[in-house]
Amino acid sequence: MRIRGYVARIWAVAKKDMRIYYLKGPVVIFGMLIPAFLYLAYAVGRNITPQQAIPGIMSMTVFFTSTSVGPVIMPWEARSRTLERLLSSPVNMPIILLGDAAASAMFAVALTTAASLVGLSLRVCAFKPAILAFNIVASALCYSFLGLAMSAYPSDVPATVMMLSSLVKFPMVFISGIFIPIEAMPTPLRLVSLLSPLTYTTELFRASVGLNVQVAPRFAALILAAYTAAVTYVTMRLHKATLPRRFQ
Repeated sequence: MRIRGYVARIWAVAKKDMRIYYLKGPVVIFGMLIPAFLYLAYAVGRNITPQQAIPGIMSMTVFFTSTSVGPVIMPWEARSRTLERLLSSPVNMPIILLGDAAASAMFAVALTTAASLVGLSLRVCAFKPAILAFNIVASALCYSFLGLAMSAYPSDVPATVMMLSSLVKFPMVFISGIFIPIEAMPTPLRLVSLLSPLTYTTELFRASVGLNVQVAPRFAALILAAYTAAVTYVTMRLHKATLPRRFQ
């Protein structure tokens, strides 16, 4: 009964976020338009097969969509003074963050699934649905909490948080094997790429459509799960530390 109550509160926060934030300008721009433009800039004029293109499209989609909602929520609620009202209701900060992450992850899962269905309609061979499904859900959760970690900065200006998050997100995209395969990178950059969780997302998407990978799918899945747990813990700690500064 107690678990059911927690789930109901998390779902209530998630529904509120879905209703308010899905169509906000920063979410639309950073979640849908930027990955589309990045892919077009990369693919137009190059001889790339659908099988080679799909992993990059899906990696950028799940990454940008899941990190577009979280950075908006906290500063917007601090600015509109709704965060105090939430905390005065029967919820605490972990429940709020779990609800925010759930809303962000569902947004990412829906759009990435749609993108993958469009891509797979091009008759990509060697399709592995179990790897694809796991990767979409695990990556959406991981990057949703990453987006919330970026929003721990105690600002009530969404543009400030979005700017800070962009300083993290764009370097990750370019070192994670999306545009340049890991095997084609120089050794120092290859070592740096292994520190990025997006590298393992990209490798799993490549494995799901039958491409050669540099990291075994089971190992990539374990690393991605470990990153998700670590980012969740760090997000909870950061927001607990910065929450009092939001009310000063």
